[in-house]
Amino acid sequence: MRRPVQSGFTLIELMIVVAIIAILAAIAIPAYQNYLIRAQVSEGWALAGSAQAAVELFTNETGNMPSNNTSAGLPAAASISGNYVSSVTVTGGVITVAYGGPKANSKIPQSATLQLSPIKGSGSITWTCKPGSGLSLQYLPANCR
Repeated sequence: MRRPVQSGFTLIELMIVVAIIAILAAIAIPAYQNYLIRAQVSEGWALAGSAQAAVELFTNETGNMPSNNTSAGLPAAASISGNYVSSVTVTGGVITVAYGGPKANSKIPQSATLQLSPIKGSGSITWTCKPGSGLSLQYLPANCR
């Protein structure tokens, strides 16, 4: 009499596969969380793009930096907002992005800011980027690090 051939995986093999998946998940989940936070911070960079253009236009036309949103031709600071950004403010040409929108990650403090500062050159403006209060360097957009 022949014994039937068994097919399938043993309990040990299944436990090894589950352990490998758990290890991979333990590594991937924190990395994905950091990616999500960087994407949320990047929304501020995107919203500041129109403010950069307005500051550059004002500076090219007048030779001076705009003192506030109104002089730069922008709406009120609080009306330039998104899911993760609460306001974009222009003060003396410096653009300040304030985070803390309704869907912002808890690792982005309500007081977190990102500052874009213009540097006037001969016929052009370059921008420097630095984190303001509460924003960690690891969450800055790649072109700002």
